[in-house]
Amino acid sequence: MSYISNAPIGPDLAPELRRALATLDNGPAPALTDPQIEQLLAYVGMLSQWGKTYNLTAVRNPAEMLTLHLLDSLSVRAPLWRHLQGAAAAVLDVGSGGGLPGVVLAITMPQLQVTCVDAVAKKAAFVRQVAAELRLPNLKAEHARVENLTAKPWQVITSRAFASLSDFVNLTSGLRAQSGVWMAMKGKNPQDEVAELPAGVEVFHVEQLQVPGLDAERCLVWLR
Repeated sequence: MSYISNAPIGPDLAPELRRALATLDNGPAPALTDPQIEQLLAYVGMLSQWGKTYNLTAVRNPAEMLTLHLLDSLSVRAPLWRHLQGAAAAVLDVGSGGGLPGVVLAITMPQLQVTCVDAVAKKAAFVRQVAAELRLPNLKAEHARVENLTAKPWQVITSRAFASLSDFVNLTSGLRAQSGVWMAMKGKNPQDEVAELPAGVEVFHVEQLQVPGLDAERCLVWLR
């Protein structure tokens, strides 16, 4: 079954993605399948095509999207797999924009039920279109301000360049399952933000991420 969308992504992206995947730390997670790789490439194509009209991302070049968006999001797959030990879980992606990292996690970890939430209607509409075109029943999108969500609690709440750690946890504290965690994607280790966290919230792990082809610091901040 092919998932390649009508959006042109350039003939060189598939080999480039496969080369990058060979250097990416999968940890305990299984290697991606060919259909999953097709879905990821189709997603980049849709992001490029829709991005021109919907302003989904400041990055316009699909090759740059591959590194700055796709591989950046893929770098959290192994840490999340380790945390969950491969088990099913409900994941909330806050301020998801065009679906990063939520769409990537839904494609590569089908045991997850991923909800992407964004305050911009056209961005939520795009994620819904991705879920439909790429046949991802485990991916949903909500057009809402995160503080107005009233749905079920989530085991993992994640964000990528959404807000400060303090704002992130304050806005979502009522959405987290009792034993759930926050997983914040950051650049440099945000020690100044950690110092401003509300009482009762602790950082229990900070891990450095290696993104193939990206010469910049990336880290994952785990909170509970």
